[in-house]
Formats: sequence, structure tokens, C-alpha cells
Amino acid sequence: MTENNASISSLKTDYHFDNFFNISADFICIAGFDGYFKRINPAVSKLLGYTDDELYAKPISSFVYAPDLKITIETREQVYKNKPLLNFENRYLTKSGEIVWLSWTSMPVESEKLVYAIAKNITHKKRIEEERNLLLANLTQINKELTVLSHKTSHDLKSPINNMLSVFSLIDSSKIHDPETLELINILKLTSENLKQTLSDSIDELVENESINTQIEEINLNESLKEVLISINSLVQDSKAVIKVDFSAFENVTFNKAYIKSIFLNLVTNSIKYAKPHHVPVITIHSKKVNGVNQLIFSDNGLGFDMDKVRDKIFGLYEKFHSNSDSNGIGLYLVYNHITSLGGRIAVESKINEGAKFTISFKY
Repeated sequence: MTENNASISSLKTDYHFDNFFNISADFICIAGFDGYFKRINPAVSKLLGYTDDELYAKPISSFVYAPDLKITIETREQVYKNKPLLNFENRYLTKSGEIVWLSWTSMPVESEKLVYAIAKNITHKKRIEEERNLLLANLTQINKELTVLSHKTSHDLKSPINNMLSVFSLIDSSKIHDPETLELINILKLTSENLKQTLSDSIDELVENESINTQIEEINLNESLKEVLISINSLVQDSKAVIKVDFSAFENVTFNKAYIKSIFLNLVTNSIKYAKPHHVPVITIHSKKVNGVNQLIFSDNGLGFDMDKVRDKIFGLYEKFHSNSDSNGIGLYLVYNHITSLGGRIAVESKINEGAKFTISFKY
């Protein structure tokens, strides 16, 4: 034997394998085919809360969480048939009654009637998964409720809109000589027609979104905003709202057309709805580029929000922050979901009686 080989051999005999066994944060254990622990490392008793004597004294199955016992026993029988076990997950019950998740890798040695196993504590991972699944379930339910609401609203509005339009067909304009009355009738008719078209587009969008991904395209902001303002022309005129628009930074954005119109509609109508008493609503909408990101800035001089109180709720479904009887808590929720569903972001700055500022950052 060479001097080097002798040195390596000597070094190998000096390894303290017990240290590796004892300091591991993972479960390391040896179990017999009789279903009892034969040797365990400190991590086992530390997590489960039992003493080593208590763990050795009872069958391993007695520590398994009851709902997982059947699958655990069935899986263990396969290990006893000399089939290695990889990444098997089950739950154990600690002495204090806490449930912990473990992921097992087990290797049987049939000649020794022993199973050598390592388990990782994945409780934290499982809790995150449960929270995520609960969130997804809630979002799915909310989405279903909104879809049903949208279909119901669309269905319920079709008849009165058609009735309204039929009234205009009965009016003989030739018998009306007052210019202001004629203008008013034309405005009402145009508004009704736009409402019918918007409703029709919404129904088409609902059907389309249920079967395919949301379509994105290049959209002209001026044109989309103009369509929205025409549809709410009477509301804007009655409120005497001043709307300042500047899309000089960029006029087009890659987005969903129905979504951008919904965003404009909800933000504009909110600004008018929540204007300060005896104040004319002043709404400013402009585009801006920040570090290569297209942003749409929307601000008003309305009632505003107490951000310390509503910061985490402002885009929540059915959340209301003012006593307006017309408020339903859906508008800002829709705005948020339209933007984030296409990879964008929206931020809010506001103070009570100092208006609100929404900054929309587009992904594209």
C-alpha cells in the first residue's frame, strides 16, 4: 500500500458517521419490518415532541395522522416487498396535537428485515399550497359569480333598451319645431344606441372569454375614450365635468379593447360620482413613459380616500368607501382585474378631499 493510499484509508476510518446522523435536520431512521422504529435521530423526537423511549415503544402507525393511515400502511407493504419508496407524503400527529407533513424516501433491505428512511418536513410548503388553493378557489367562485351577474345584467337590460329604442321610432320629428327638444331627442337616441351596442359587445366578450384567452390588440386611447364619453355624454354634461386629455407620450397601447373601455368608463364615472359637493369634477387623463414602461395616469379632484384605512381593500370586490347609494363596490375591482390579468399594474395615491390618482403600468 502506498503512503497516499494508507493516508486515505486512515482518514476514512476517522469519519464520524454518527455526527452526520445526529445533526441532520431531516428525519433519519431505521425501521423494522415489524413496524417499529429501531433507530431514530434527534430530529424525529424534536419535531414530533415524543421522547425516544415513547417513539420506540409504539408502532410507527400510531403516530400517523388517522386520515393518512390506510394509504401509509398500503405503501409500507410495498416497501416490504423490496420496492423503494420515493417522495411519499403523509401526515403525522405530534404529541401536542399539531399536524405535520413529511416527505419520505425509504430503501428496504430485505435480508436484514429493515427499512432505511429519510423524511423532510414539508409542513410549511403544504400550508402555502393550501393557502394558494383556497385563494384560487375563492377567485374562481368570485369569477363565476361575476360571470353569472354579467349574463343576468346583460339579459335583463336588453328588453328595456329595445323598448327605449322603439319609442324613438314612434316619434315624428317633423312635428317638433323646437331645436333644443330635437337635439335632446337625438342625444337620447344616440345614447340608447350606444348602450345597446356596448351591451352587445359585452355579451360577445363574455362568450368569447369563456372559451378562449382574452384577445389583445393595438388600441388607440383617444378613440376608446371618445366612445366611452359619447356613451355617458348626458352624465358628463349634467355634472359639468372638465376632462383634460393628453396622450402625446403615446396614443396606442397593446391591450384588450373591451377592458380599456371598461377602465375608462369606471374611472370616469367614479370621478363624477364621488366629486366633492358643490365642486365641478376635474378629471385629467394622460399617457406617460417611465423607464420604457407605458403608463396611463388618471387623476381627479374628488372626495379621495383615507389610504391608511383602505390601502388593502381598495380593489376588493363589493368594497365601498363612500355613502353614495349608487355605489356597488364592483368598478375598481373590475379595473384591477382587467389590468393585472394582462400583466399590468395599478397604483393609487389619494388623500381625503384631495382627489385620487391612479397610475396604470402596461405590460406591453
